[in-house]
Amino acid sequence: MHPNNSTPQIGVFYDGNFLLHASNYYNYIHPQRRRLSVNGLHDFICQRVAEEEGIDPKRCRVCEAHYFRGRLNAADAAQRGSQLYHDRVFDDILMSEGVHTHYLPLRNIYGRKEERGTDVWLSLEVFEMALLGKIDVAVLVVADTDYVPLVRKLIAMGVRVMLISWEFEYTNDEGTRIVTKTSHELLNLAHYPVPMQEVIDCGLKQNNQLIMNLFVQTAESRQGPEEENADESDDDYSPRSRDMDGTDTERDPEARYTSQVLSLKNGYGFIKYPNNNLFFHSLDVIDGDFAEFAPGDEVEFSIDKNDQGQDVAKQVKRLGPGGASPKSGDFWGGLQ
Repeated sequence: MHPNNSTPQIGVFYDGNFLLHASNYYNYIHPQRRRLSVNGLHDFICQRVAEEEGIDPKRCRVCEAHYFRGRLNAADAAQRGSQLYHDRVFDDILMSEGVHTHYLPLRNIYGRKEERGTDVWLSLEVFEMALLGKIDVAVLVVADTDYVPLVRKLIAMGVRVMLISWEFEYTNDEGTRIVTKTSHELLNLAHYPVPMQEVIDCGLKQNNQLIMNLFVQTAESRQGPEEENADESDDDYSPRSRDMDGTDTERDPEARYTSQVLSLKNGYGFIKYPNNNLFFHSLDVIDGDFAEFAPGDEVEFSIDKNDQGQDVAKQVKRLGPGGASPKSGDFWGGLQ
């Protein structure tokens, strides 16, 4: 508790790539099947700081919020389906929440696009604000050991550090084990380490509204009590889905759907489909060759579940080039 500072100035600093990985996990792998909400995160952070500092939550406000990430240039993004659209939509979300964006161009390193310098930029921004006395509590949404010197410096300056961390692992559709961990040295140094995976799972079981609000609200999550009771019998992976016009329907396992290819990678791709775009593998292509596919192509497909209970496209058939880029879709899913 810090009685000499009853109204702490809170600064939140996002490693954008780390936040994206966490949001993708909850949207595609976790039973919650929704993306993280920036507004919900800020409300949670204020509440958590209030608890840790022993003060009234009404006194807690995020006074500074900054988001750092490497980003494709316009020419490269234009080659990735609706990437430019998604970038702009997410920028609008950050802007509406008062988050300052800091982007560096992705560098071509041995044929791969990689981030360089965002961790240094984030550290310099936090250090400068601490030096100028603009923040009392630095909330870091980061995972790398590279931030250890920053945390040590903040501690020496008398700035309290809250670390928003995630640790999870899963196997993707390619059979690759994906592991996300936060540096244990960071966790040990921080005044207020917050293991989000535990906090969220526990809060969801208790129907804690603060935790529920950590996720982007859908029409279903905003429904009234009577409607909630009517849907209690549906499990997380029921065949109920949404048609392309957004209406709920019971899915026919033999049904065929049409849409457009959003993006393509080496051996797999994504098809535009609400609420989450559909993954498909080259082995699921019928009556044609995966190499002939291009973003914007019209395709016909069926929908099935993978081993993690996710919707995926099967028996994908190319109908021909669509030519038009998608108009809606996954806000944070641009870099699949």
